[in-house]
Amino acid sequence: SSDEGDRRKRARLRLELATGYYERGQPTTALDEVKQSLAADPNFADAYNLRGLVYLRLNQPKLAEESFRKALDLDPKNADTLNNYGWFLCLEKRVPEAIAQFKAAEAVPAYSGAARTWLAHGVCVLQQQGDLKQAQSLLYHSFELDPSNPATATNLALVHFRLGDLDRARFYARKVNNSEDANAESLWLGMRIEKAAGNTLAVNELATQLHRRFPDSRQLRLYERGEWDEQ
Repeated sequence: SSDEGDRRKRARLRLELATGYYERGQPTTALDEVKQSLAADPNFADAYNLRGLVYLRLNQPKLAEESFRKALDLDPKNADTLNNYGWFLCLEKRVPEAIAQFKAAEAVPAYSGAARTWLAHGVCVLQQQGDLKQAQSLLYHSFELDPSNPATATNLALVHFRLGDLDRARFYARKVNNSEDANAESLWLGMRIEKAAGNTLAVNELATQLHRRFPDSRQLRLYERGEWDEQ
């Protein structure tokens, strides 16, 4: 009915506002807008999905999980929700459940965010299971779909570094560190790779960048203390 259409339209407007607040780091205000969105349309799956992310940011895992599950009850094949619920489960160290969600998202045809899911899947396997070969394969898949994401390249550099393949590790680390996407984490990883390769000059160049651009970073402290094994 047209009334139903109006309700969904109002709900969608509120959700757009909520998303803006969430992305600007204002989860409490975002939650108020999500509640308004659901008041307008209690069957709006996208609003429950965002509510899950907001509760996750507010450190309310039980409420986050309820929200993701409600979103999937209403829209079981929503790849975005499957991805977010998968990442939530990974953070909760419920890895087999997380992987099932990632695989379900990856199986959704023509999913525009697929690269993000392969990345989350790879990082989950890397961090929670330490399975380097499996993580490498998942991250490669993400990289093929979206070679521009610095998080994918940084994680691939880390995997290759841990596998002892310093040339490949350097390739991915430089891809990030030679761009404006370089951050303290990627520079420090680059330094650890170059140190392992015995390349003192490159270590010093990266250290200068780290010092100049991220003077308050944890990674700079690690360098100053010589704690090369710390991530």
